[in-house]
Amino acid sequence: MAATFDLLGDRLTLTILRLAFVEHARRFNHWSEKTGAPPAVLTARLAALVDAGVLERDSGEYRLTELGLATWEILVCVWSWQREWTAEWSVLPEFVHLDCGHRGPPVLMCRGCGRTVTPHDTDVELDRDALWHLTSGRRRSARSAAPAQVDARFDEIMEAIGDRWSAAVTGLALAGVRRFSEFRAALRMSPTTLTERLTRLVEAGILLRPETDAREYRLTPRGRALFGVFAFLLAWSHHAHPLNPEPGLRIRHRECGAVLLPALRCRGCEAELGRTEVRFES
Repeated sequence: MAATFDLLGDRLTLTILRLAFVEHARRFNHWSEKTGAPPAVLTARLAALVDAGVLERDSGEYRLTELGLATWEILVCVWSWQREWTAEWSVLPEFVHLDCGHRGPPVLMCRGCGRTVTPHDTDVELDRDALWHLTSGRRRSARSAAPAQVDARFDEIMEAIGDRWSAAVTGLALAGVRRFSEFRAALRMSPTTLTERLTRLVEAGILLRPETDAREYRLTPRGRALFGVFAFLLAWSHHAHPLNPEPGLRIRHRECGAVLLPALRCRGCEAELGRTEVRFES
């Protein structure tokens, strides 16, 4: 999970992947023109994606690998969240299910039992020691280099997934953690750092501090809507690192009792969506 957030919790990286899917970008100049990112920064991001096995380079072009193609569900959930909860909705491409023609956000489902899933239908199992390892080591600022010219900048979602600390706090909130002392015990972080991250998430409208208890933080509807993003980030991290030890964080679907294997369902025809059955229309 730490490697996943370091790689994908970055606005320029998400933009690179979005352009690869939506505009079939393959060449450096295409990304450079669309993002306005400094050449050295763009080169570093592309190199990181190649090193992680998300892209492969061949004859001067970058192509999505099988692992890279598997990020499409993460991007759909990010798009769905932006469409519903940010002012960027007007510049986002449309999501279309080719079989039935339905246009608009899909819903999250459990691939195991086929039922629709919301945060209220799941239990999150946490290994506190694993969470500490998630936030240790190399850390990148949530205010990392941003594309200068791209239409959807991912600024607001970066408050939740843009660095390990913010991602861990948001993930714990989705797992039901509410009190300052519980966040601190799970993450072993300094009070100053924790206060800064919690304050940032409150300002972003992801968390809310009830007036009756200043030490409690609750998810807003905007924050709960991030559940799909985190579910697919977790699933992708397992796919990307299959030989790693058992993860310290699991989402269990309460109705069927299995560890959640998330999938997307069309709101129009209720079919499970595959990558080749959908498209973004700019």
